[in-house]
Amino acid sequence: MLWIAFAVVHLGVAWLGWLMPNEPMGDVYRVYEPWSAAALEGAGIVGIHSAWVYPQLALVPMLIAQPLGVLTGSYIVGWALLVTAVDAAAFAVLVGRGSSQGRQVAAWFWLAAIVLLGPVGLYRLDGITVALAVLGCLWLVRRPAVAAVLLAAATWMKVWPAALLAAAVIALRRRLVIIAGALAVSALTLLLVVAAGGLPYAFGFLTEQTSRGLQVEAPVSAFYLWGALLEVPGFWVYYDPDILTFQVTGSQIDPVIAVMTPVLVAAIVAVAALGAVKAARGATVLTLLPALSLALVVGFIAFNKVGSPQYICWLFPSVILGLVLDRRAWLRPALLVLVTAALTQIVYPMLYNGILYPEPVAVTVLTVRNILLVGLFVWMVVRLARVRPPVRRPATVAA
Repeated sequence: MLWIAFAVVHLGVAWLGWLMPNEPMGDVYRVYEPWSAAALEGAGIVGIHSAWVYPQLALVPMLIAQPLGVLTGSYIVGWALLVTAVDAAAFAVLVGRGSSQGRQVAAWFWLAAIVLLGPVGLYRLDGITVALAVLGCLWLVRRPAVAAVLLAAATWMKVWPAALLAAAVIALRRRLVIIAGALAVSALTLLLVVAAGGLPYAFGFLTEQTSRGLQVEAPVSAFYLWGALLEVPGFWVYYDPDILTFQVTGSQIDPVIAVMTPVLVAAIVAVAALGAVKAARGATVLTLLPALSLALVVGFIAFNKVGSPQYICWLFPSVILGLVLDRRAWLRPALLVLVTAALTQIVYPMLYNGILYPEPVAVTVLTVRNILLVGLFVWMVVRLARVRPPVRRPATVAA
């Protein structure tokens, strides 16, 4: 039954991408296909011969989709097949033989989340990294070296899985194995980048992100978006052709742009420090790892000046892990994530024109979505703060 649902969900969401407004598949044929085609044709490799917004391994799935596109006659179809195949690999591990009820619930959650977030979760690079992250989370305890390699590879596609690696290093005792695996992948990637002549752009994805303005969907952009809606002078939404996204502007926005990266770093460091204290006091992996990983990931979204709709799928692996380990404790967070995903799809692609040319309904839905994200962050930090080490009963001596 689960595999039938898996097939129906992926086929249905892939098909919806062709029907919905505002081009939810736009990145696939506007940037992924040209970038990978240029690399194959010798016309320059992004991240090697020029600065790029993504880490260098992001090009790998884009290249793999090229022959799939040739076989199917469409790069878009090839990309959908690739994401579906990677999802299937992670799904097979999640619902393997003799899987627990927690794994069954987690599998249904993942399928529901894919439907509620919609095509943007499938037709973006993030879909590949989520599947790798799910595999990594499921293997962290029993196969930490393999998990570290997967999470590190995903991090070199999109930076966000670094939050999962950080949580694992803090929560697990075999942290040296995880660090070694991540360092090995990073060293090999950098070696290949340098050998290809890409040393000047090896970390270009970091500078490209930190120099960006406030993306219209980011929580911090709400003040400026509402200003544009209310027609406050100097407040509006505009398109940045250099990074292919819509941003907001208004009075005193430059100091806000400048401070957001330090605020993001401070929030992540504070959450990591709280997790480290709990780990030092003997908190178990079962109670610490899911809450810590989700708090770090939500922090990456809630305090980020970039806020693309597909970022919501970053929440899925931590919730899946939580449901596998303790489904009862994670049912309510899972429901909140599903609501957040549904609101995100309503915003993009359904009501997105009402964001670009601000209208009350669209802006209100986006604001509620962002409030839920901040609420989820606070909830996970509180849950993390309440984590207690197991009570050790004193040994009794028989009379």
